[in-house]
Amino acid sequence: MSRVEGAPICMPLLKKLIPSALAALTALLSGPSILAQAQTIETTEAPIETSEENTLVQVQYLEIVTPNVDETCAALAAQHGVTFGEPVAMLGNARTAKLTGGGRIGVRGPMRPDEAPVVRPYMLVDDIEAAIAAAEAAGAEFAMRATQIPGEGTFAIYLLGGIEHGIWQQ
Repeated sequence: MSRVEGAPICMPLLKKLIPSALAALTALLSGPSILAQAQTIETTEAPIETSEENTLVQVQYLEIVTPNVDETCAALAAQHGVTFGEPVAMLGNARTAKLTGGGRIGVRGPMRPDEAPVVRPYMLVDDIEAAIAAAEAAGAEFAMRATQIPGEGTFAIYLLGGIEHGIWQQ
């Protein structure tokens, strides 16, 4: 993956975002899901109805890039009672574990000297080409175009608003 021009990594911003990303990760790894918990909260607003225009989003793959792979896996395993497998070459040597709801989390080291630590969710999509077109229409710049991983699916990575996003089609 090559760095997109005009998208410098800002360490102070990352330091502010990482605790929020870890909180979201904690919620994903521990059951019940955030959505199930949200349904138990009393509110005076009408419940949100699910329709074709308002469907749920699924995280297919949650990628953590860190220079401290073993320590990160050990902490997450102890916190959530999950087991991380051996490195998977096709996922950049990420060690993976299952997420509540069907996806996976992968923890890997940087694949090049200038790759900064990041927590990158890959949202499941039905049509990756349509998702790419929608992201481009919104002004996204792609760091990685649609790329197939045999036996896993097809993914793409884009930057929008200073945030790295992933999409994944099975």
